[in-house]
Amino acid sequence: MDRRADIRQFLTSRRAKITAGQAGIPDFGSRRRVVGLRRGEVAELAGISVEYYTRLERGDARGVSDDVLAAISRALQLDDLEREHLLDLFRSSEPQRTARRRTTRQVVRPGTQLVLDSMTGSAAFIRNARLDLLAANSLGRALYEHALADPVQPPNLARFVFLDPRSQDFYQDWEQIAADAVGSLWAEAAREPRDKALVELVGELSTRSEDFRVRWAAHPVRRYRSGRQPFHHHIVGELTLLYEVLELVTDPGLFIVAYTPEPGTASHQSLALLSSWAAETTPNIENPADDSR
Repeated sequence: MDRRADIRQFLTSRRAKITAGQAGIPDFGSRRRVVGLRRGEVAELAGISVEYYTRLERGDARGVSDDVLAAISRALQLDDLEREHLLDLFRSSEPQRTARRRTTRQVVRPGTQLVLDSMTGSAAFIRNARLDLLAANSLGRALYEHALADPVQPPNLARFVFLDPRSQDFYQDWEQIAADAVGSLWAEAAREPRDKALVELVGELSTRSEDFRVRWAAHPVRRYRSGRQPFHHHIVGELTLLYEVLELVTDPGLFIVAYTPEPGTASHQSLALLSSWAAETTPNIENPADDSR
């Protein structure tokens, strides 16, 4: 990934989102030739020179301090996640960071799989920050059966969302899921720009999906940790599940995602039905972890 281009894209996209009025800058009704704030206006709000801000926006990360980045974040009215993303973009540009390249395949330990299998009331799986599905329990394999059927291993949620038409029926709020997937990949790309598998994934999706390519160019940043997710499963129909995303302290970069129905709801009954179906078809639904050990 081109880190200078990433920084330029992020800063210019956020600058375009802030109007003079939102920034408290008198406009006097003049016609502006740029969308959003001018570079000089961002520099003034951040308390730095126009020349310095221009250099930073062009992707020159040499010697920039956290204080300057914090001032730019305030000028651009970035939220907490966007501020963290901006720091990641600049920090990962440092020579000692860019020399890193993740090559070790992430593996789910047997003990972690046992914990996953013990979660009998939830559909759960383990993924990494690249959205690869690395392991699942019985209900998780049943719920995500189509995603796990991808012949490309390990299965990847972003690939499923953008390249498998069945995802648009499976996810009742597909637009939100698509936005979350792209935003999550951007967040990881800022932290690990030399992750070869991530670079290849983004390249594949950009080549094969116009929708992904347009969303990627907008440089969204997302993180989802909990919420409510509606599905339409091909076996049990519609169900809405609460989800929690938990990072594994002993395995940094791996996350358990658990979907649980609210007691007494129709979704609770539907998940119980799915559990019965899964018990009968378990031998036919492969666990992605089986291929990664």
